[in-house]
Amino acid sequence: MSLKILPASATEFDLLALGECMIRFSPPGHQRIELTPIFEAYAGGGEYNVSYALSRYGLRTGWVSRLVDNPLGAFIRNHAQASGMDISEVLWVPYDGAGRADRIGLNFTEVGIGVRGSVTLYDRGHTAVSHMKPGDVDWTRIFGQRKARWFHTGGIFAALSDSCAEVTLEAMKAARRAGTIVSYDLNFRSKLWSSEQARAVTKKIVPFIDVLIGNEEDFHKVLGFEVEGTDESLTKLPVEGYKKMVGRVVSAFPHIQAVGTTLREVVSGLVNNWSAIMYYDGTFYQSRKYENLEVEDRVGGGDGFCSGFIYGLLHDLSPQECVEMGAAHGALLQSTRGDTSMATMEEIKHVMGGGSARIKR
Repeated sequence: MSLKILPASATEFDLLALGECMIRFSPPGHQRIELTPIFEAYAGGGEYNVSYALSRYGLRTGWVSRLVDNPLGAFIRNHAQASGMDISEVLWVPYDGAGRADRIGLNFTEVGIGVRGSVTLYDRGHTAVSHMKPGDVDWTRIFGQRKARWFHTGGIFAALSDSCAEVTLEAMKAARRAGTIVSYDLNFRSKLWSSEQARAVTKKIVPFIDVLIGNEEDFHKVLGFEVEGTDESLTKLPVEGYKKMVGRVVSAFPHIQAVGTTLREVVSGLVNNWSAIMYYDGTFYQSRKYENLEVEDRVGGGDGFCSGFIYGLLHDLSPQECVEMGAAHGALLQSTRGDTSMATMEEIKHVMGGGSARIKR
């Protein structure tokens, strides 16, 4: 049962994403938050990152969220517009001068090295987007009139508040009624909700998902499916164990047509083994394994896989090409600082083809 994707000629968007974008502050290099005199600033958020990347690669993407009309909101707007994505459906709310009613979410991220892993500290309570409620966005108009081939959201947005979980379900139902493919990245964040909360919410969401994305922790914490043979430190991830786990997922939810998952074996803070697998139309596909991948910044690697994977499906590439594109893009995204993609399509295809990192001159 192959995905039935609406033709580009019948839609305004190739992909529409729903989610939060925060401003991330990181010390230069591998310094500590509490000791640095300088912070680098980046825009990023799980669902936002996917729309941003696909817009850079020529797709017609849009992003729906709720932002405060102040300089921090403008920082995100400027970053989004630089990619070319459509933000006309973003809800803007006035700034009250202190952020008591609504604010822009922040996060502080240390990039780890050696035996010290990367760490993220959230400052995202009471954000504007967490106050989204059903009825705030006219999903029937968007999917019925503007039309989208693909709708993407995930567990980060759903975890922000009870009302965001309700908006997730509202948007998915409207997308499915319009014939739009729906993808959902499980993206479990223990700092946002418990496993029990995630499972209760996702149980309601799963019936409306066509394409499911996640890693080993996501499937365990959000859906209750474990990968056999993994250790607590995730230094070794057995591919066959992953395949068995995904097989149990699609048996439990037979309407899900594709599953994508990344495999990250952590050697050190800056060295990982990286690959991905994909289930599609009853068959498993495995990407090349990037052994001892040198990582500049691991944050956003999963979103890189997700956007590359979706790009392939929207362009009717073979399943093997889709999983290879996702893995290659995820690997490249981790070669630069910040959450969003700075790779070019030329670089992605070069890496997909087995190209080396020799200097170009």
